[in-house]
Amino acid sequence: MAAKLAHPHAVPCVSTQVVPGAVPTYTRILAPDADKRSCKQTALERIVLDPKYHDILTLVKGVRNGVVYGCKVRFPHALVMIFLFRSGSLRSKCSLVYKATRQHARNLSLFALVYKSTMLFLRHTSPNGKERQFDSFLAGLLGGYTVFGRTIHNSVSQQIVIYVAARVCLALAKLAVQPRLAANAHHKTHHHHHHAQVDGWQLFGNGQLSRTLSRNGWPAFASLSWAMVMYIFRWHPESMQSSLRSSMSYIYVQSDEWDSLRTLLWHNK
Repeated sequence: MAAKLAHPHAVPCVSTQVVPGAVPTYTRILAPDADKRSCKQTALERIVLDPKYHDILTLVKGVRNGVVYGCKVRFPHALVMIFLFRSGSLRSKCSLVYKATRQHARNLSLFALVYKSTMLFLRHTSPNGKERQFDSFLAGLLGGYTVFGRTIHNSVSQQIVIYVAARVCLALAKLAVQPRLAANAHHKTHHHHHHAQVDGWQLFGNGQLSRTLSRNGWPAFASLSWAMVMYIFRWHPESMQSSLRSSMSYIYVQSDEWDSLRTLLWHNK
């Protein structure tokens, strides 16, 4: 016969554990602290899965993901660049890595908060309660100004904006020559963030001009980008972003100097 050991502080949300023994087998009631933790976790699970809290929790997770992604992207980059190209003590270098990582994570998380909050506001103020075509543009505009537009002298913010701007240019070039989708196809792809087909703008028609631009657009863009960056680096280096200038100096200027076989092949200086 199994015997139950009751606990004087047992609460309604109780976890029990069966512990088989030689003789007899008995049920042990877990400690009150474990019971309370289990109850709190269960209550929190109910809250995070409740649809009425979904909108506000998207802001929480947006901030969380911005912090995580910012740290993942910036930390290894800052670690390599600062330890390779910056002088100073180990402590000062570690401080620079930390500050750059914190800034990147802060920027992305704050932008996510502003963007998603604005999107929620615009959706709830929409006559039909649905997202409108230019809501994302307005939310991005507000987030871009709030987070990045007022920090022109911050190198981390500059790098993020330049990264985004370059990809926007490529996307716009692709949209300019992509053919338009049929109305029903556009309706299907509009509701999916990841889809194979691109609903283009077809600004140059679908004739020879469009095909020529599609074929030669990338070679021209790549060639002119490198032509301009090398010209600016050669004659106006002070106008370049500092990290790009340092990288290019390391490759194209410091490679002109050495004083031994060691500084030619093994060490830069």
